[in-house]
Amino acid sequence: MRVRTFRNAEIKKDSASKLASTVMIEYIKGEIAELTPALAVIDTGGVGYALNISLTTYTALQGKRQVKLYVHEVLSAGGRDDSFTLYGFVAKQERALYRLLITVSGVGVNTARMMLSSMSPAELCNAIANGDERLIKSVKGIGLKTAQRIIVDLKDKIMASGIADELHVASGSSASSVN
Repeated sequence: MRVRTFRNAEIKKDSASKLASTVMIEYIKGEIAELTPALAVIDTGGVGYALNISLTTYTALQGKRQVKLYVHEVLSAGGRDDSFTLYGFVAKQERALYRLLITVSGVGVNTARMMLSSMSPAELCNAIANGDERLIKSVKGIGLKTAQRIIVDLKDKIMASGIADELHVASGSSASSVN
């Protein structure tokens, strides 16, 4: 296991801490300067941070002035279109589920955000835990193969990570199988 020292803190490089070791911004706390269903601009110390958000987060932010959004950062490099994009989540569980979703082959950052916009984190966890391909497939951009891959790749991970417990997800045997 490789260990990297960063500002007198040791970060172990293994699969469990891989995401945590690349985090620069944990959360942004401040006043909402602008809010649309897809974007929140948070003013913190005179700087406006634009965060892409899900409809779940948008709904939770309605009517609030002061907010705290948990951040996922994406750095896209390669050619003329380098970018640094921030994604904001009202709860750590939503961000954790988002981070699990983007580990699945065929699920990118925008598809994961679309999934969290189409259903609540608890509903999505329930669909994954119970193998509900039809519900997952109902999200725009998700086909049968991707829905099956999400279930296979994440079913055990959401239960083991504690997200399912925090969202009160009950695993059942109502999974639909496809031949």
